[in-house]
Amino acid sequence: MQGIFEAINSIFSFIGPVSDFLWDFPTNFEWYANIPVLGSFSLAIILLLGSGLFFSFRLGFIQVTHFKRGVKIMAQKRAVKTGVSPLAAFMLSSAMRVGPGNIIGVTGAIAVGGPGAVFWMWVSAFFGMAVAYMEGVLAQIFKEQKDDEFVGGLPFYGRKLLGNKVWVGVFLSVLYILYALCCLPAQGFNVVSSVGRMAEIVTGAAIASDSLFYYIIGALIVAGTGLIAFGGIKKVTKWTDKMVPVMAVLYIVTVLVLIALNLGAVPYFFTAVFKGAFQPEAIFGGLFGTVLAQGVKRGLMSNEAGQGTITMSAAASDAEHPCEQGILASIGVFLDTIIICTLSGFVVVMAHCWDKADAVAWAAMDKLPKFTASIAELTPGTAMNAVVTFLVTLCFALFAYTTLLGMISFSEIAANRIRKDKGFITVVRSISLFVAAFGILCNIAGLNLDNLWAFSDLGNILIAYVNIPIVFIGARYVFRATKHYKKNDNTPFTSETIGRDDCTFWDERSKEQ
Repeated sequence: MQGIFEAINSIFSFIGPVSDFLWDFPTNFEWYANIPVLGSFSLAIILLLGSGLFFSFRLGFIQVTHFKRGVKIMAQKRAVKTGVSPLAAFMLSSAMRVGPGNIIGVTGAIAVGGPGAVFWMWVSAFFGMAVAYMEGVLAQIFKEQKDDEFVGGLPFYGRKLLGNKVWVGVFLSVLYILYALCCLPAQGFNVVSSVGRMAEIVTGAAIASDSLFYYIIGALIVAGTGLIAFGGIKKVTKWTDKMVPVMAVLYIVTVLVLIALNLGAVPYFFTAVFKGAFQPEAIFGGLFGTVLAQGVKRGLMSNEAGQGTITMSAAASDAEHPCEQGILASIGVFLDTIIICTLSGFVVVMAHCWDKADAVAWAAMDKLPKFTASIAELTPGTAMNAVVTFLVTLCFALFAYTTLLGMISFSEIAANRIRKDKGFITVVRSISLFVAAFGILCNIAGLNLDNLWAFSDLGNILIAYVNIPIVFIGARYVFRATKHYKKNDNTPFTSETIGRDDCTFWDERSKEQ
């Protein structure tokens, strides 16, 4: 069995270098890197930040002007006959956004780029909120009704905007499903390993990864995931409605308590972040481009703005107007990065393990152990260390599990662009569950398949390169929809509103009103 795992890891040995090349291109060419200022910016950063800047100005910074409106929409109690409520769709999107990357991604970014990476996470998230708005609106405009659910997202609006060609929808669906399949093992691995770590904290004894305990936990997780995922999108949202608020509040409160215990280090956090953003320390490479790249790269990995991978949840909502869900998608980025990732940054930066005597040993640790080591630094020799470490590990497990559910659910939605019959959807669900189980088996085998896990980074940038041009193609329709929404003259949204004739759901809805 171990030979099979190692063979798989070897097969994917090319993933890391390819991912790094695409993220760094063309800064990995000397002629470009030598260009003053511009040479520090990769194409990915220019594309992501540039898109966010353009859409923010073009939309009148809607992520700020309509933030309060978005909060009111979430607070509304709305009965829906088809699809899910806007709040439920927001929770489903947060189940995907608020994942392990909020902890290990931030830790990794700081370990490589220094505290200044947190600042560039903030910047990328602020402008990324506008990109998320664009994606959310497009998902709503071109969503389709299937029985008592709505399906849509990147494969759907991509097909409509690129000439309504069948192969386009199929290609985008397959692209997302492959991306999800390559990310699912890591989530299965993260859930089981974190549950095991919690058991070790409680018992005070090490538990072998190939023990009966892990087999039982793994089987329960796979069975529970199957029961939820095979119940369809509505059943998944019922669970994410419960889990997302719990894990978000628990993590926020736990880290705030940790910050309260170390108030004296708070000024250091802000000094290190703002200074490091423009004057990176030599121990982190001393390059501005490194800090910037880490902030944007890990920010995207966490909030996924620009990838189109969260758009399936936006389409599932029974919104009153397409722009409603766009605003909530924007707030989702705020929750994920400005709040959750910042709290993770507080823990790592305030502990500043990199300039301690054991900095070399800390740098050599995996990302989650780096984070828990930072917790230990902030709670030295106290009972709070075990309590806080347990609670953070619990949050990490929930982050990974909700991401796992979200990926399976979104794969199902994307699959509807290929075929909508139950048999095909069941096959997609089954394959997704099997791949998640593979990640669990990796944990039991005591393996950490770094080459396979690196696929998520590659998937992030590949989908972004595909999705962002499509968003620009559909931008004029979002701008027209936004103008109609801001006008608020009680006229129904239809295809005619944006100058098209194929927004079938919205046209039929206007006839019923």
